[in-house]
Amino acid sequence: MKERVVGYVRVSTQGQVKDGYSLAYQVEEIERFCAKHNLDLIDIYKDEGISGAKVDEDGLTVDREGLQEMLLDLKWRDVKAVVVLNTSRLWRADMVKALIHRELKRYEVDVRAIEQPNYSIYVNDPNDFLINGMMELLDQYQRLEITLKLGRGRRKKAQQGGYAGGRVAFGYSAKKGQKTLEVNEKQAEVVKRVFFLREEHPKWSLSEIATALNREGYTTTKGKSFTKIQVKRILDRESFYRGEYQYGNVKAKGIHPPIL
Repeated sequence: MKERVVGYVRVSTQGQVKDGYSLAYQVEEIERFCAKHNLDLIDIYKDEGISGAKVDEDGLTVDREGLQEMLLDLKWRDVKAVVVLNTSRLWRADMVKALIHRELKRYEVDVRAIEQPNYSIYVNDPNDFLINGMMELLDQYQRLEITLKLGRGRRKKAQQGGYAGGRVAFGYSAKKGQKTLEVNEKQAEVVKRVFFLREEHPKWSLSEIATALNREGYTTTKGKSFTKIQVKRILDRESFYRGEYQYGNVKAKGIHPPIL
């Protein structure tokens, strides 16, 4: 089975384009790398025209839309690594590195850097002592219930119950360029069936529910058979399917139509 990964590309200045770091070049290199190493590249996130990353140390915010979307999606996407041309595409400053390391480790995701083949966020070198100290400081913030906020615009949108971006939950669809969700009737039927089976057979395991779905002819978004992982993701989003919206620690009545 292929290892699932996502890619990330960034160009901050015109000078970087001239130096061979154009988005197209980075995308080509990532696609070539994944094909060579038999990796399942499911998406590539992009940031263009952003110099470095603006960091709000008080709010613990990294201001890059593509990066924010990627880190948010890691919660729902079963990926093992982020593939980049080199680590400077993800960070340059130590504070940004610490923030990104923290989020990647939260979901057990590593970094594959094409130009740095031995790099891993799980292998320490002498320079990482500083990073580790920063991460310990961030842990203290977390214990004080100060959360890492990625994108104030999305947070404000979520406070109003709106779709704050990121990958669309199974059962819904979003038109390109719009931040509103519509019910995908075919997928919504699966969602309803999952919760019906759980209520009808409370002692069934996730695998047994998946088996029932497959036996009845239901398939995933990609037309594949359901596994217990996909079933768990659907069950974990029960409040969302009932019309509630949560983004980070923000909870609100969603403006999306409920399925359940």
